Amino acid sequence: MPVINYIGQLFQFWNMMKAYRLILSIILLVGSTTLFAQEKPLRVIVIGAHPDDCEVGAGGLAILYANQGHAVKFVSMTNGDKGHVRMKGKELAKHRYEESMEAARKIGVTYEILDIPDGELMATLENRHEVIRLIREWEADIVISHRPNTYHPDHRYTGVLVQDAAFLVTVPNIVSKVPALKKNPLFLYFSDNFQQPNPFRPDIVVDVTSVLDGMVDLLDAHASQFYEWLPWIMQLDEPPTGAAERRAWLRAWRLPQSIITDEIEKQLLKRCPHKKLSDVKRIESFEICEYGRRVTDDEIHMLFPILCTD
Repeated sequence: MPVINYIGQLFQFWNMMKAYRLILSIILLVGSTTLFAQEKPLRVIVIGAHPDDCEVGAGGLAILYANQGHAVKFVSMTNGDKGHVRMKGKELAKHRYEESMEAARKIGVTYEILDIPDGELMATLENRHEVIRLIREWEADIVISHRPNTYHPDHRYTGVLVQDAAFLVTVPNIVSKVPALKKNPLFLYFSDNFQQPNPFRPDIVVDVTSVLDGMVDLLDAHASQFYEWLPWIMQLDEPPTGAAERRAWLRAWRLPQSIITDEIEKQLLKRCPHKKLSDVKRIESFEICEYGRRVTDDEIHMLFPILCTD
């Protein structure tokens, strides 16, 4: 082979290897960026009307996120100063604050309780701005709250306030002292059984079977509600007095095995096609609010790395 041809082939080989190295570098860069995006902790804020509403509506989801190192905040729009048969006012508000802090400590989340009297929440401009502030300061990726058509006015107005904030959190000239979010969060509703004006739709279903014990811990922390107030107002038999017996009673009452409807089964298998449905004992489901961020199926899997965990 003439030397000049040999040298030419070497140059071609060298240029080809440079091109391969460039392509490989791009692949590694994109891959590492994607990996970083996936590993960056998500920020979830759950906004309930009363101390314990977040635990009831999304306690299992919160535990799963916290266990994976994501940041979760619970907010109660009212101080819960009415929900008891014996205690009331400042004494009850203080007691429920302490119960909420204990619940937060047990699972590693943040908790904030606003000083609005129980039963007196209104969908005012001031309260809307407060909700916008809360969501922005948390830099939320996901916001979860009540639907605006449930039985309690505090629940309804919390849902309205959060729903009204769903677009405004991105508008810089509203609540301008707190920087607007550059990307609208995904807004979700808790599940409920109310039918008017429209029934709940389970868009996202989370298997929380693996954290049932932690969910009992959350409810157990709110002793004034689940062992005193709710049994009284619902005219239930007195709960047991022993700690273990009370927890077993609470679990059977508040966290029974979920009924897996056809729609829930469809959503479970859509997100996690290899899930064994016979192993699913308890689920939490959420409806997507169309006023917030619009998401694809791929984005749902990015925002919900907890969906297919066991």
